[in-house]
Amino acid sequence: MKHDAPAPPAIELAVVQFKPVKGDVRANRAALEAIFAQVAAAGPPNIIVLPEACLTGYFLEGAVYELALTAEAFAQTLHATWAAAGGAVPVEIACGFFENDGGTFYNSALYARVGGARPEIVHVHRKMFLPTYGVFDEERFLSRGRNLGVFPSAFGPAALLICEDAWHSIMPTVAALKGAHVLFVPSASPGRGLCGSGELESVARWKSILRAHASEHGVYIVYAGLTGFEGGKGMAGSSCVISPGGDFVVEAPALDACILRAQLDPAEFEVARATLPLLGDLASVLPDLWFDAEIPLPKRAAPA
Repeated sequence: MKHDAPAPPAIELAVVQFKPVKGDVRANRAALEAIFAQVAAAGPPNIIVLPEACLTGYFLEGAVYELALTAEAFAQTLHATWAAAGGAVPVEIACGFFENDGGTFYNSALYARVGGARPEIVHVHRKMFLPTYGVFDEERFLSRGRNLGVFPSAFGPAALLICEDAWHSIMPTVAALKGAHVLFVPSASPGRGLCGSGELESVARWKSILRAHASEHGVYIVYAGLTGFEGGKGMAGSSCVISPGGDFVVEAPALDACILRAQLDPAEFEVARATLPLLGDLASVLPDLWFDAEIPLPKRAAPA
């Protein structure tokens, strides 16, 4: 007699839209502890996702050198904060931070398992696209990452993209080709402009980009945004979870600190990949595109 295998369980997710005090790590850690306590009391999820530069604020400029931590120290901070909040079971956390790696500084995001005997770092992604235009000045103070990795998560293979990384379509494409089923996107995006509907133009653009990435590659996208004001610049929040079909599972308002709860359903991921197999088509065609002689190679400066 044939028995159908039981469907894999949905993964419980909490997305924290966080409002930091710029440069005040102690106050931000206390605020995060209170949020973790709420999350734990409501039933601990499998995964918690937090924004870019969560415990320091984003617009630090030269202060980044004082507030950056090693990945190990940051993982220990998350571990201790979860424990202090009464987190009684292990969880996985994705969170952005400024990283000091032996005197080289990065805008990074860490994926770690906390709540056990000690924190376990699963993956560290270093932001590859550093905006240095308009109100942004990252490349003056930070080095860029040079690798996009895929790592195991409670939901399956995952990748981290930090803010502008996700605006370059090649990044989610490469992550999906490397096998990612879910993309976690910690972000600190200032709000700009207004649409006719009254929505911020920057938020509308984010939604359009993320939905396109999700539906083209058949991946879940989890976007966690900072909110609040830093030096007169308002962070746009607008955290969300988008299904592999490109639909919003949950959305947060633009300006309020809040916690979103959602489920990532493996069955929905499988259906999306089966009904729109664009990723498999891309994998077949990519070698021809990659070695196309008409694509110009990067120009190198002549030797002095």
